[in-house]
Amino acid sequence: MSDDFFIPESASLRAATRPVHWNLHRLRLFLTVARYGSFTVAARELSIAQPAVSHQVKALEDELGARLFDRRGRRIELTPAGRALAETCSDVFERLDEGARALVELRVGARGSVDIAADTTSGIYVVPGALGSFHRAHPGIDVTLHVENRTGVLRRLTERTCDLAVMADPPGSIGVEVAPFMVDRLVAIAGSAHPLEGRPSVSLTRLAEERFLLREVGSGTREATERLFARAGIRLEPAMELGSTGAIKQAVAAGLGISVVSRWAIDLELQVGRLTILDVVGLPIERRWSIVNLRARRLTAAAEVCRDFLEAHVMSGS
Repeated sequence: MSDDFFIPESASLRAATRPVHWNLHRLRLFLTVARYGSFTVAARELSIAQPAVSHQVKALEDELGARLFDRRGRRIELTPAGRALAETCSDVFERLDEGARALVELRVGARGSVDIAADTTSGIYVVPGALGSFHRAHPGIDVTLHVENRTGVLRRLTERTCDLAVMADPPGSIGVEVAPFMVDRLVAIAGSAHPLEGRPSVSLTRLAEERFLLREVGSGTREATERLFARAGIRLEPAMELGSTGAIKQAVAAGLGISVVSRWAIDLELQVGRLTILDVVGLPIERRWSIVNLRARRLTAAAEVCRDFLEAHVMSGS
C-alpha cells in the first residue's frame, strides 16, 4: 500500500465507505496551503496563526486517513492524495462561489423567472413589445406570457398561478396592487366601402341596427362595449360571436358586420385599407391597462424588477 496512507489495510474499506463530515473551513485552509505550498504563507494570507493552520490540516488528514502533504524541511509538497483532494476542493469552491453569486442575483432580481397573464388584446398587441425591451435589459430573467380573455386572467390571479397580470379595469374585490400601464381606446370598425364610412356622428342607436360582431362572453372588450350601449338603454344582440380580435377583424373585413375593437389591433388593416374607423357618438371608449398583482402573494425579486420595468417603460413613452 502507498505510504501516503497510514491506516491498516484491513480498515481501508471501512474508512473508504465511512461518511465524511466535510468542514468547509478546514477544506479552505487546506486549499490555501496547497495553493501557496507553505503553512506560514497560508496563515499570513488568511490572517490566522500558523499553528492553527497546521492543526486543522492535521485534523483533516486524521479524518480522511490520508497524508495530504510531504514535509521536506521547510518545504511541503502535495501527495497524490493531496493533489486529488485539492482538485476536488477547487471544483467544489468554484461551484459554491457560483451558487453564492446566483443567490445574490436572485435576491436583487438579476436572475429568476416571471409568469405573466395578459388579456387578449394587450397580450397580443402591446405586452410582447414591452417584454422584448425587458429581455434585452434583463437577459437572466425568464418570462412566460399567458394570453387569455379577462375571465382567464382573473382566474390565474385568484388561483395564484401568475406573478403579474396586465388587464383593464382590475377588480378591487380580490385585493390587488395596481400600477398604470398603457392607455387603450376602443373604436368602432367596418369594412371598406361600408355605408357608414365617412358619416359623421353616427348614433349608438343607428350603430346597433347593423350586424354586430362581438367577442366571446368573458372578454373585457365585450364587457366595455355592452356597458356603453346599456348606458344608452340599448341591448346589443350579437349577430356573431368570435373568440379573438383577429377573427373579428377578418369577419368585419369580409363584410360580415361591424364591431368594436382596440385601436392597437388595427394598424395594419387601416394602412392597407381593409378596415375603417367609424365616427360614433360615445366612442372611442378610453380605458387603461394596468399591471396587477395580488397583495396576498409576495412577489419574487425578479417579478418586482419586471413590474417596475413595465411601469417605467410606459413612463418613458417606449
